[in-house]
Amino acid sequence: MFAAGTELMTSKEIMAEAGISRATLNNYIQLGLLPRPAVGMKSGARGTTPRIGYFPSNVLNTLERVKELKKKGQSMTNIVSMIGEPADNKKIIHPPKAVQPPQGLRLTIDQIDAPAYMVNGRFELEWANDAAFQNLLGQQIELSSEITERKFFNLALAAPSLTEADGFEELLRFHLSIAKRRLARSALVDMDGFGGEFSETERLARIYDDVTPENGGMLVRTEVNMAPRGEPERWYSVHASFFREGIFFAYCPIEDAGDGLLSLLSRRDIVIRDLLKRRRPYLTDLAVLVADLQNSVRICAELPPEEYFQLINDIWGGMEPILRRHFGTHGKHVGDGMVNYFFPQSDSNYLLNALACAQEMRAEMQNISRRWRGDKNWLNDLILNIGIHEGQEWFGTFQTPTHVEFTVLGDTINMAARLSDLARDGAIWATKSLIGKLASSERKRLQYGVKRPNGVEEPVLVPETYSRVSNLIDLEDPKNAKFNDIGVLAVTEIFALEATQAD
Repeated sequence: MFAAGTELMTSKEIMAEAGISRATLNNYIQLGLLPRPAVGMKSGARGTTPRIGYFPSNVLNTLERVKELKKKGQSMTNIVSMIGEPADNKKIIHPPKAVQPPQGLRLTIDQIDAPAYMVNGRFELEWANDAAFQNLLGQQIELSSEITERKFFNLALAAPSLTEADGFEELLRFHLSIAKRRLARSALVDMDGFGGEFSETERLARIYDDVTPENGGMLVRTEVNMAPRGEPERWYSVHASFFREGIFFAYCPIEDAGDGLLSLLSRRDIVIRDLLKRRRPYLTDLAVLVADLQNSVRICAELPPEEYFQLINDIWGGMEPILRRHFGTHGKHVGDGMVNYFFPQSDSNYLLNALACAQEMRAEMQNISRRWRGDKNWLNDLILNIGIHEGQEWFGTFQTPTHVEFTVLGDTINMAARLSDLARDGAIWATKSLIGKLASSERKRLQYGVKRPNGVEEPVLVPETYSRVSNLIDLEDPKNAKFNDIGVLAVTEIFALEATQAD
């Protein structure tokens, strides 16, 4: 209880005054930034009047300080360590019964008995445990192998276990507050793949318009009554944990404090590794970018082994922030080459992401080359040749007990690799099918074409054209035999991509 004379405020008053959502308020309580509310009746109330949670008014000062620290770029972990509540203000939490790990062991993903699932940035279901299917989505559900047919809100609106729950709207609000920063309103529900009433999609749109976007952080939570309307209440804490690869939702009965679950979610590297290992392969649209170091055999011969490894690490290190900035995913690296995948995003075109990434990689390679020429006093130019292709392929993972590797199966990666072999002197080659899938406004930003022979003079660039590979090189020459399988492929060279204000 709070000291006598302390001015008290309800949670609604706190949220209105501080401009935060209930999910954020609950999250700050769970993290120990705020004291748990004292529950009591409203002054003058009698009988069965609902009991209300009260906070001391000075929590507003704490919330203001949290806001200031976040503006300064402090992580939630640092903020908690700086201004977390004293231990005597925190509620004693016991390990949850539903997710209690065996004696002496830490909780793992497999030991979560309550519902848990992972969605990607477009809120497509990538993984769910048995409890999620049995208690939420329906035991008989068959997930499509195509990721675009696994929209979470489609599945939720079609699941009686969810739609009949007393707290279904609160659950929708929680998910939509997270989705709003990632997903356009029009992308919430795929009407072609949804057999529900149109009124349900209108309801979804209304809530989407009403909710405040959740700022995220590492972990947020809310509380939801999952019992059907009119039945005894069954309250759950619903936690959302944010990763680069997606958003992980885990449910915990509210009478179980969730200490074991929170301990698991704090081990972020282990959680995402386990989730990726359990994610089933799926069919998805994607772009594949393959980049190779030109004359790598000669450069390797000229450098001492330790310096060659240093060079390759410099190249990979320089490309890493560029890849992240354009939402790329590492594929399997072979030797000094790089393979990167680009998947559909909720707020950007994955094909443009691949093209923009290639252009920035080329510019960064020029910077790396200048540094090495200066440091080594040699005449070698370091050049990265890039090929890009698009397609629809199976995406999955290969894993060992300590390592997870993303893999794409199919011809798309092979064709991109061939194009990177075709490219010379820092060129970027892309397929006609990729360029054709860009919107007209996007193609206008792109400078591309094919250099055509012009008698004795230098080849002339004919903009916005394509050529079959067989018309670019002599396939009868034995050294070009490896290009026979892409001889009829129409391709073009990418010269520049005009930036936008958003970029």
